Order: sequence, then C-alpha cells, then structure tokens
Amino acid sequence: MEKAGDHIPRLEELKIKIYSDGADLDSIIAAYQEGLVKGFTTNPTLMSKAGITNYMAFASEVLRVVTDLPVSFEVFSDDFDGMREQAEKLSALASNVYVKIPVTNTRGDSSAPLIRDLSGRGLKLNITAILSLRQVREVADALDPDTPAIVSVFAGRIADTGRDPTPLMREALNILGRRPRAELLWASPREALNIIQAESIGCHIITVTPSLLAKARLFGRDLEEFSLETVKMFYHDAIKSGFRI
Repeated sequence: MEKAGDHIPRLEELKIKIYSDGADLDSIIAAYQEGLVKGFTTNPTLMSKAGITNYMAFASEVLRVVTDLPVSFEVFSDDFDGMREQAEKLSALASNVYVKIPVTNTRGDSSAPLIRDLSGRGLKLNITAILSLRQVREVADALDPDTPAIVSVFAGRIADTGRDPTPLMREALNILGRRPRAELLWASPREALNIIQAESIGCHIITVTPSLLAKARLFGRDLEEFSLETVKMFYHDAIKSGFRI
C-alpha cells in the first residue's frame, strides 16, 4: 500500500545526469533535440549492431549534431600503443569528446599506465568495463585530479551475477571522492528502477537506452490509473484477436 508521503520523482526532477546509450543517429538527434539527456555514449558493439561501417564518419556526424554535451567514443585496439593513437585521434575531433578506454586489454593487462599518461596530458577519458572495487581504486589512482573523467562501473552486469550492485556503487563514490573531477557512471542498467537506485546513492550519471528511457517516462504515474490502463490493454487486445472461450 502506498503511503501518502511517497513521491516518485519524474525524470525532469532527477539530479542524476541521464546519458543516452546507442548508435542510431536518428535516436541521438531526437534525444538531443528533446533536451532531457545530458550526454551520449556508444561503443563498437552498439555501432556494429547499428550497421555502422565507417567509425570516424559516424563520430563526426554525431559531433556535428551534439556540440555542447559530452559524447563518449571507445578505442578498440588491443595494444596500448594502438589505444593511445586512437585516443588522440578521437579526442582531437571535438572538445566535448570523452575517450572510452577499457579497464584492461583482452589479456587482462591493466590500462592504468595508459590512463595515467592520457589523463595527465589533459585528455578527457571514460574508463569502461569496470566491475570491481579494486579496478575503481586502480583507475582513481591513475586519473589526473585536474582532468575531467568518467568512471563507468557496469552495475547491470554486476546484478547479472546475483550481486546487489548498490553497495558497491556507493563505495565507488567514496573512492572517487579524492578525484572531484571524476564522475561515477552507473552502466548497463537493466530496468527503469535502476535510475531511481542510482539517484538515491548520489551517482553522477546513468546510461540508458532509448527503450529504457521510454519506460522511465512512467515515473510518478498513479498506480491505480496505471492498473486501469493495463486492464483496458488486455481487454482491447482480446477483442481484436477474436478470442472465444
């Protein structure tokens, strides 16, 4: 039973910054024009699924549209010299680019030395694929305190392993307290509730897909009205189907 004082904030009331995660240019343009999201992220997997064949052409087109919000593009080399070269090229595209660096390469070698080099030279980074507090500490140590950065912890993947990600994310915030220009990003959310959970602990950013953002528009809905809407949906779908009992 709902309490009289309960309040579920609407999206526009949230303090957490919502970043749109995807590689569909039309969706990116629509989200940017709507003005609700505060940044954009993508990755090679999303770009491949979207049929992108020219990485730099796609990045340039996104940056032609999104000129004043952070946009994260990921390197894909598996050696650190290659990552460094790709990071420099991506960073040079625009001042609002954050370069996504995986926390390790595919052999499990730490990216910390590369992070220290790039961050120390003023490149804005988004460290990605983090799933442990040890990795958060290592990244925090490597980041330059004067350079903006994003630390992406994959809370959704942590939850997939049967662990509650909220305590880990709360501790990650504490670790990043000594890096005031680094923001914690709740990555790979699985449901709209994750946005509220991230907001409740003071997480700085959460990435959402367009489909998840559509669900989050239900925040604050009256539950009995929503119940009636659901009943009507079942009824109209049954009538349209011509079912008989």
